[in-house]
Amino acid sequence: MNQILQRRTVGRLALAGLLLMSAAAGFVRPAQAADEAPDALVKRLSSDVLDTIKADKSIKAGDIGKIMVLVDTKIMPNVNFLRMTSSAVGPAWRQATPEQQKRLEEEFKTLLVRTYAGALDQVSDQTVSVRPFRGSPDDKEVLVRTEVRGGGGDPVQLDYRLEKTPGEAGGWKIYNINVLGVWLVDTYRTQFAQQINSKGIDGLIAALAARNKSNGKG
Repeated sequence: MNQILQRRTVGRLALAGLLLMSAAAGFVRPAQAADEAPDALVKRLSSDVLDTIKADKSIKAGDIGKIMVLVDTKIMPNVNFLRMTSSAVGPAWRQATPEQQKRLEEEFKTLLVRTYAGALDQVSDQTVSVRPFRGSPDDKEVLVRTEVRGGGGDPVQLDYRLEKTPGEAGGWKIYNINVLGVWLVDTYRTQFAQQINSKGIDGLIAALAARNKSNGKG
């Protein structure tokens, strides 16, 4: 039971960190981002976001409006959110209309922000270290493993999957995150599949919208 509770707590913190990598994004010029090694990117983003959360009382308190603005303006350059959403939806994504895909992206992003914003008050003295990276310059997809220490608990493994994207604004983009052996996208894919099987894509969109409305209360 303690392991489950720890996983839930760390999961909230981990995703909150993912969603709030805005601080680092603001300091990266496109050319620099394209040249930056994936492990260096994760290290810098992780450290900067923790510092930002600790320093900004409104973010730490879970100010949804401020968090949403930061996500929309800063984090998207560092995350392939389209891939995250399509992977979470699974095979049904290919049958969804462009409008349905747009709604799914919007509702999924809102779900993540609203679900995990409340965990930011748990950020205290945590630090992140990147474990030895095994990759080559020719890799298009890589795994970066990190360890989170502090916060009064045991060290926690937190891993990122990244892909290399082309173009001037390209570089390494995060598309999945693993907390204590559980991949975020895989977890949501299981939940979404149940909804899609019973009520289709529109049913999933409606369920997400209803959950977001519920999460927004209070």
